[in-house]
Amino acid sequence: MRINIASKNPIKIEAVRETLVSYPDLANYEIVGIETNSGVNEQPKSLEETVQGAISRAKAVFNGCIYSFGIESGLMAVPQTKTGSMDFCVCAIYDGKNYHLGLSCAFEFPTKVTQMIHEDGIDANEAFYRCGLTSNRKIGSSEGAIGMLTRGRMSRKDYTKQAIQMALIHLENRELY
Repeated sequence: MRINIASKNPIKIEAVRETLVSYPDLANYEIVGIETNSGVNEQPKSLEETVQGAISRAKAVFNGCIYSFGIESGLMAVPQTKTGSMDFCVCAIYDGKNYHLGLSCAFEFPTKVTQMIHEDGIDANEAFYRCGLTSNRKIGSSEGAIGMLTRGRMSRKDYTKQAIQMALIHLENRELY
């Protein structure tokens, strides 16, 4: 049996693989990464858009597998923050009938990065690069902005694993949902 992940991003694939090791019913499944479009903006800018991106990804790759995982990061409005928004990750697990959602912790991007995302319509990778905060134009496929901002204390993989673990609550406790 197989679990499809709606991404070829090695960080997302490894996050699923490492998380599932501690779930005996899922630990031995083959994990396959499949590139797909999220159906939302390259840089989602709302809770709704980010959730929709994860759901769209999971549904698009559900083909011949037991579960598919869609993982999407985006910004959401958060009152009282310095920039007005925070970055977070959504995991949508699809079983062919129902979606099981989980979210990660959330954090603020630097003010200039957030401004560029909203005003210039670019994604976080490009905004961090243009602001001179990284020389890596694909920071989201490595340590992530969270890795850079926490100075390695939390990685993109850790933050993605949080969302996956939260979505798995539904599968482990089906009788409650």
